[in-house]
Amino acid sequence: MCGYKSDSKANEETAQERSQRCGFRVHQNPPWFLNILLAVQHVVIQSSVLVLVHSLLNQNLQEEGGEWSQYNYQFMATSLFSSGISTLLQTMLGTRLPLLQAPSMEFLIPAVILTSQKDHRDNRNGTDVNYTLLQTDSVSWSELVRELQGAVVIAGILQILLGLSGVCGVLSLHCGPLVIAPTLFIIGFSIFKEAALFCSANWGIAALVVLLIILLSQHLHSCYFPFWRPKRAEGSSRSVQYTLCRMLSILLPVVCVWIVCTSLEAAHIFAQQHVEELAFSRDRNTSNLVPWLRIPFPGEWGLPLLTVRSLAAGVAAALSAGMCSQECYMATARLLEAPPPPPQAYNRGLCMEGLGSTIAGMLGSVTGVTTSVANACAHGLNQCGSRQSIQVSAVLCLLLGASPKLTQLLATIPLAVHGGILSVTYTVAIATGITYFQNTDMDSGRNIFNIGFTVFMGLLVPQWVSKNPGCIVTGVQSIDVLLLSLLTIPVFLGGVLAFLLDNTVSGTAQERGLPADVSGSRASAVPGYSEQRALVYGLPSGVRKLLAHRRLATFPFCTISPPEEVSTLEEVTSAEERADLLLSCGSEGEATLNWHKEKVPNSE
Repeated sequence: MCGYKSDSKANEETAQERSQRCGFRVHQNPPWFLNILLAVQHVVIQSSVLVLVHSLLNQNLQEEGGEWSQYNYQFMATSLFSSGISTLLQTMLGTRLPLLQAPSMEFLIPAVILTSQKDHRDNRNGTDVNYTLLQTDSVSWSELVRELQGAVVIAGILQILLGLSGVCGVLSLHCGPLVIAPTLFIIGFSIFKEAALFCSANWGIAALVVLLIILLSQHLHSCYFPFWRPKRAEGSSRSVQYTLCRMLSILLPVVCVWIVCTSLEAAHIFAQQHVEELAFSRDRNTSNLVPWLRIPFPGEWGLPLLTVRSLAAGVAAALSAGMCSQECYMATARLLEAPPPPPQAYNRGLCMEGLGSTIAGMLGSVTGVTTSVANACAHGLNQCGSRQSIQVSAVLCLLLGASPKLTQLLATIPLAVHGGILSVTYTVAIATGITYFQNTDMDSGRNIFNIGFTVFMGLLVPQWVSKNPGCIVTGVQSIDVLLLSLLTIPVFLGGVLAFLLDNTVSGTAQERGLPADVSGSRASAVPGYSEQRALVYGLPSGVRKLLAHRRLATFPFCTISPPEEVSTLEEVTSAEERADLLLSCGSEGEATLNWHKEKVPNSE
């Protein structure tokens, strides 16, 4: 069924074989059956983040078996539905990178602090603010939910304003390898505590999932499976080979282990260990109340409650989520061998994430949506970063989000399996950060100190503040919420430290790794670089024509408009689409493919 390509034939492989070996890039479209499987795989990965965020938030909103456990799956379904909308916006009008949107820790931490905040003058020795409820009796459960929705709406509006102002794009020009790498380190390491909590449900299952993912993605990455597809011209069939072990290296282990665990649990042979820190309700009586069909609509839980405290939490969530998303844009482009995003793509991406969070808050979601780190890092394992696959995933999110009963199905995946997924995917963020050091001077004492200090303090300070929430008492609750949120989010603190140190401590451009990675002076001189960047980040033709109108060419729309240097984007896109179509049709399109190579240099 499968075989390995020998090195002697490496130089003889066609463009189609090279595409199969390297996976699918952003603008390439896999066959329909692979599209569906890859989409399901991304939804499974996204479910790990979804269950994590709602499990931790569940513990902080429960009231002695009260209303939250009854509506837990409805809130999860709303988050999933909002993620689908935000993903479609991101892939069509945002950065256009294959990035799935999901709830994140950057929204969870301010939400937990918002629900936990009270007069800390009597709680200076309080326990971990991440998982302990310090709620006053005067604030009802419904008011807390509406206040969380208000924080999500405020965060979304602030992100839209930041994107339109162009701040994100300007800052990206000053983010060199020594800013990106430490921040990616912190993103990867910041999840280890939560991943360990999931794995503690059953360490054997978690280890099995990790081993299977490593086996398929690393040891069997060159294992080809043949498929026969009909030729449109001749009416015959031809063999096409795909590295399914690598492409589906997460879906296959999860499905196998999930089926085995469910069967053993049904036979009363296996039972998951209860994790007290994750008070995730799976009670059958509560599950029977979950409806099959429920489409979220504005005002279902009441209008979002806009208070000064929700404003503070929203500001903290917007800043930290935007910073994390910016790092994900860079990491995804590097993993998929795409050009770095231009400033306009950063601005559009932040605008679309803000619009997605605003919609999520209006629909009743208690958490905003941002770029899923786990799904972005999965591209490094399966090497399939097709935009179309992510859009199919978004459609699946909409379908699952419209049915809380189907969303409940994702929650039946064993917690240890979720822990294994998070343990593997977040390691890719750390490894991707290391790759940015190749163009820097790592013998420089300046660089050594900046990296070590940023990573250490980015992990130390949030851990200490979360254990001592009473350390910040200004007398104004909104300021306390803002400061506690910002100091408890590792990616915000680490990103700010890395940015300030790299841009204030003196050092040459070569020492900082700027010529090759950030300024783009070398990359821009490569033939076909602008065309390749347009293929990945270019907007649809209708949107481009609209933004090119004289009335929309001024501030703030100029911050999200494509760069003027790419004037033939429509021709490049159409040529690339023709080439992909010819590759899928076989050898009869070689003549036109040669024309495409002349039209778009270095397109492969």
